[in-house]
Amino acid sequence: MTKSIFQQTYDDFRTALTEARIKTGLSQRGLAARLEKPQSFVSKYERGERRLDVIEFFQITDALRIDPFEFLRGVRGERNQGEKAP
Repeated sequence: MTKSIFQQTYDDFRTALTEARIKTGLSQRGLAARLEKPQSFVSKYERGERRLDVIEFFQITDALRIDPFEFLRGVRGERNQGEKAP
């Protein structure tokens, strides 16, 4: 099995997090400040250089003020729309 960091689904997840940040009007630096982390933390997970764990994901969605479960449903829905039905 391929590690999930190299799968398209994880790439879709990262892209959606980046889009959510941009939609809220935050820069990487602004989000990092809310997270009390360096800007490089945000940059690295957005580029796929660093993998997020579930606790970090919840911290990010809290900082973005978005519902984590709604976010995941959206990522899952977008992913399913691009796949052909069997």
